[in-house]
Amino acid sequence: MLLSILQNPPEELAEVVSEEKTLSIYKLIMDGGIGGQVIIAILTVLLAVALYIYFERFFAIKAASKIDSNFMNQIRDYVSNGKLDAAKALCSQANSPASNLVEKGISRIGKPLADINSAIENAGRLEIYKLEKNVPVLATIAGAAPMIGFLGTVIGMIVAIHEIANAGGQIDIKMLSDGLYTAMTTTVAGLIVGIISYIQYNHLVVRTNKVVYEMEAKSVEFLDLLNEPI
Repeated sequence: MLLSILQNPPEELAEVVSEEKTLSIYKLIMDGGIGGQVIIAILTVLLAVALYIYFERFFAIKAASKIDSNFMNQIRDYVSNGKLDAAKALCSQANSPASNLVEKGISRIGKPLADINSAIENAGRLEIYKLEKNVPVLATIAGAAPMIGFLGTVIGMIVAIHEIANAGGQIDIKMLSDGLYTAMTTTVAGLIVGIISYIQYNHLVVRTNKVVYEMEAKSVEFLDLLNEPI
C-alpha cells in the first residue's frame, strides 16, 4: 500500500510539490511592499539608461574608429604639393577624430611647430571629451546599483522584522521566508544591473583607448611630415 502511494502519489501531493518548486519573481516583487517595488523600479530605470548609453556610445566610437588606411598618404601628397584646401576637404570628408586633429594642424601650417603641436593637443582633448560623453555615467551606475539593491535588502529585512513584532513575537516561518525572498530579490537585481554596467563601461573604455591611440599616431605622423625636408 505504502509502496503504491510512493510510486503513484495523489494529485494533491503532486500539486504541492510542484508549487514548492515554482518561484515567481513577479509575485515576490509585488508582495515586497512599496519599498521593494520602488527599489526594483529604480534599478529598472538604471538598467535602461545603461543600455541606452552603451549602444549609443558603441556605435559612435565604432564610427569614429573608421579611417582610410591611405588617408595619411593622401595628406602627405596634398601638403607636399601645397594643396592645403584639398587636404582640409579630405579631412572633412573622413570626419573622424584623427582626421579632425590633422585638419587642425593643417589650418596652422605656416606657424611655429610648437603652436601647431599645441593646437593639435587642445583639439585632441576636445575629441576625447566627445568620445567619453556619458561614459562615466555607466561607471556611476555600476557602483550605485549594487548599493541600491542592498538598500532594498535592508528595507525588506526591516519590514519582515516589523511584521514579526506585530504578530506578538510569534515567528511565522512563511512570513519570514517571504520577507527574506523579497529582500534578496532587490540584491540580485542590483548586482545584475551593476555587473552589466561594469562590463559595458570597461568595453567602451577599451574601444575609446584604441581610438585615442589612433589619434596620437596620426598626430605624430603629421608632425613628422612637417619636419621632413622639402
